[in-house]
Amino acid sequence: MLEQIELIHTMNEDNATQEIVESIATVQTITYLQAVEDILIHKQRYIQANLPHEKEIFTLTKMIKLNRRLGNENAVLRDEVLLQSYELIRTQFRMIQSILRALDRLDLPEFKNHMAEQFTKNQIRNAQITNTDYFPYLAQTSTSKTFLQAQKNIRDYYAIIEVNADVLKYLSIFENRMYRLNRYSNYGLIAPILYINHSAYVQSINEYLSLYHLNVVKLLLIFLVFILMYLIRTVVYASIERLLLQIKSLARYSNELLKIIRRPLTRTIIIINIEMSIYIYNDFTSVEFLSRGFNMLYGFIFTLLVYKTLNQVATVKIEDIDNSDKKIKSEMINVGIKITNFLIMIFGLLLILQLAGANLTTVLSGLGIGGFAVALAARESLSNFFGTLSILLSDVFSQGDWIVVDGKQGVVVEIGLRVTTLRTFDNALIAIPNSILANQDVQNWSRRQIGRRMKLNLRIKYGAKAEDISSSVTQIREMLLNNEDIATINTEYKSSTNRSAKLVSFNDAEGIKNTLLVYLDEFTESSINILVYCFTKTTDWEEWLIVKQDVMYKIMDILEENSLEFAYPSLSLYHENSDKEEVSSNS
Repeated sequence: MLEQIELIHTMNEDNATQEIVESIATVQTITYLQAVEDILIHKQRYIQANLPHEKEIFTLTKMIKLNRRLGNENAVLRDEVLLQSYELIRTQFRMIQSILRALDRLDLPEFKNHMAEQFTKNQIRNAQITNTDYFPYLAQTSTSKTFLQAQKNIRDYYAIIEVNADVLKYLSIFENRMYRLNRYSNYGLIAPILYINHSAYVQSINEYLSLYHLNVVKLLLIFLVFILMYLIRTVVYASIERLLLQIKSLARYSNELLKIIRRPLTRTIIIINIEMSIYIYNDFTSVEFLSRGFNMLYGFIFTLLVYKTLNQVATVKIEDIDNSDKKIKSEMINVGIKITNFLIMIFGLLLILQLAGANLTTVLSGLGIGGFAVALAARESLSNFFGTLSILLSDVFSQGDWIVVDGKQGVVVEIGLRVTTLRTFDNALIAIPNSILANQDVQNWSRRQIGRRMKLNLRIKYGAKAEDISSSVTQIREMLLNNEDIATINTEYKSSTNRSAKLVSFNDAEGIKNTLLVYLDEFTESSINILVYCFTKTTDWEEWLIVKQDVMYKIMDILEENSLEFAYPSLSLYHENSDKEEVSSNS
């Protein structure tokens, strides 16, 4: 303050030239900037300090009353001016304290508004203090030391008024710098940053960077933030990996989960880097719509991460179920995951809306009002959902089963919340609504453990000898009984159904067919038929064809060995004459 008063006196001297005034103005700017930096370095000390000149004001008040009673007008004038100077200083100090307190609790736009309010209060208070014109006293001449001291106090008084005006001006100029330096102070970086800023080389670079609202310190901080975020990403990823390996129940999922976490974590770090760079570039001030946008991105990434993690765990769990003997249908987990995914999407949407600044109470109220209309519009969907529950609970078929429904057949690809999809054998995809499927007759070809039927009708020519036919029937039966690929009553199998007295046939419950029949069956117009009726152990189509082919070759060998021939459809015509009967045969 004293240095600024002296500069004001020098500037107001009659012999001050334009060059001197410009030089003093430059010095003033540097001095005020240094004062701002010093205040911010020792901010807490300034905030906690008592108002200055408390004792002096008390003493001067007493002296003014005493000198007024004694009639010492010059002494009253001297002390009165000095008292008002102290009041001006105290008003300014009070304003600065209020501004310093506001730095930590307000963002930049609010801080600027607060400064404007404090400037207004300062001007109003100063107007109340400076309501007396003391200039006439400066024109008077006197040899009284008291009056001369009063004139000096008056000159200082008006200099303080000018200093106060300069303080308001420079605080307004430096408001962005103050806000930025205060952030540096809060992070414990103000000393090294001021050292960098005071470098002549840095100042020359800042002249060019200032055109883009940048400076060397901002660029350094942005670079340091990138490095810091990279290190944090490495540490966080390593910590998550170590945690997953330590938790036994999650250890087997660790590789899959780490793959899922890596990309969202990288993207999150990139987004944080971008947000922090904008924050630093904007003098540590958040832009509201950008902040909401970034928050929405974080909410979306979090929702996506939960979604992918849950589905990955479910995928591994379904594979475990498929490879184990547990009586838990993978479809139940699949549908449960779909329901959970739907809930995750709903809560994720609500989270994003919350982070975007939406009023969830209003949103949920709107959903409640529109719930009835949504329910009416979603009747078919609800019907399909309950159809899904019916299919799962009835356990008529599972994913991967070969079924026939209403003339449509194929392998069940997925039992979804709304439809069940079939892949036909000509590679088409059929989607059947679950509400319809739950009320249809379903033929399931996959629910059999042993036994795919093989039925042959061997047509033998008439004229074959009975003993040859009997021998063939016996040999074919023995061949089938001794065939390792044909199911017989001696075929062993592992039961997977709890035996209950309610079951009529355990074999039917298990899907076991081991009937083996080889008999002379019927006489037709053109052949003698032998019935071959049996089941292969395998239910796989291709394996069944291989077994069937092998059996057919062996039957051909047996018939050939017994001099039997296959018959073909034929028609016999009988011509009658008076002398004899002629018989002809045409095929």
